[in-house]
Amino acid sequence: MADKLKDTNSLGFLEAAVKISHTSPDIPAEVQMSVKEHIMRHTRLQRQTTEPASSTRHTSFKRHLPRQMHVSSVDYGNELPPAAEQPTSIGRIKPELYKQKSVDGDDAKSEAAKSCGKINFSLRYDYESETLIVRILKAFDLPAKDFCGSSDPYVKIYLLPDRKCKLQTRVHRKTLNPTFDENFHFPVPYEELADRKLHLSVFDFDRFSRHDMIGEVILDNLFEASDLSRETSIWKDIQYATSESVDLGEIMFSLCYLPTAGRLTLTVIKCRNLKAMDITGYSDPYVKVSLLCDGRRLKKKKTTIKKNTLNPVYNEAIVFDIPPENMDQVSLLISVMDYDRVGHNEIIGVCRVGINAEGLGRDHWNEMLAYPRKPIAHWHSLVEVKKSFKEWQGRAASFDSESSCPSPKPPPTP
Repeated sequence: MADKLKDTNSLGFLEAAVKISHTSPDIPAEVQMSVKEHIMRHTRLQRQTTEPASSTRHTSFKRHLPRQMHVSSVDYGNELPPAAEQPTSIGRIKPELYKQKSVDGDDAKSEAAKSCGKINFSLRYDYESETLIVRILKAFDLPAKDFCGSSDPYVKIYLLPDRKCKLQTRVHRKTLNPTFDENFHFPVPYEELADRKLHLSVFDFDRFSRHDMIGEVILDNLFEASDLSRETSIWKDIQYATSESVDLGEIMFSLCYLPTAGRLTLTVIKCRNLKAMDITGYSDPYVKVSLLCDGRRLKKKKTTIKKNTLNPVYNEAIVFDIPPENMDQVSLLISVMDYDRVGHNEIIGVCRVGINAEGLGRDHWNEMLAYPRKPIAHWHSLVEVKKSFKEWQGRAASFDSESSCPSPKPPPTP
């Protein structure tokens, strides 16, 4: 009873202190601390009866969150938000905002490609004179290359692979939508049209400095729109380019792999439209095939040399012994070379096939693995040798291993 009376007196004292606190600021520090502890203890007991533990609440909250979080605010009080409240967009991640601020090189290049405009031209073949007539009609929405917000455009026309015959339009001053309406004649037999490509390069004329290239159009198939018996108008997007692309030619070869024997056979069939490397207008081409493993050259083999031709025919097989477990580590580098009796042999162009190659080189390799014991043939475009490859070529050493990458040689003992 004494304890109960003591508790009752203490509670009464605290209540009196609370009441006094509304009117009198002179309350002892001990009384203020005891009142604060009592209020906090009372609040904690009430919260435990209405809410689960903190960790459990956060776990259940995260479990019910959608993948795109759209919670505007979280109320930890006893009152629940009304059921009819709709989620807002505050706090929602919007990927499009980040795309607008992207500075990636590919995005910049695609934007530049979209802003190069369009060009309108027509094709017709004159059977009597055996001449292809190219008519450059007009260009539309060209990018501005001058400080005044305009350009002085003109067009160069090639009929590849012949780059000696270069024709061009007149220069049109200060316009982004020039109208050319000019005809150009290319004497060529009708039978050769299937192997020809039309190359249009759009430039901005500059009187006091180098002309700026706006872009280019390459029409691989001249019969894309019609049979050329009548004039056909064609619209093409001008592709972004900083310099005129050089057509190095193409090579056709087949790949065949025998898993049981671990034998890879590359058959070099032929090349076409190779770049002329000699002053005679021809080349002396041969093909060199290098077997690469993890960036190192294991073996190299080459075909015979074909003299004075840009369209050599080989039909020669090159065989490498590669175990099946190493097929995902190797690749083939195919180099078309120009033989020179005096001096060094020059590289016309290269292509690569393998699991880590790009584009057709990877697809050709995967198709070979998907259809074992069956030769798979494709045309491959030749590209220029990259500077990085030239540096690697200077550092690389030849290895004679046939199955797997050799381990590096130990340093010489003193």
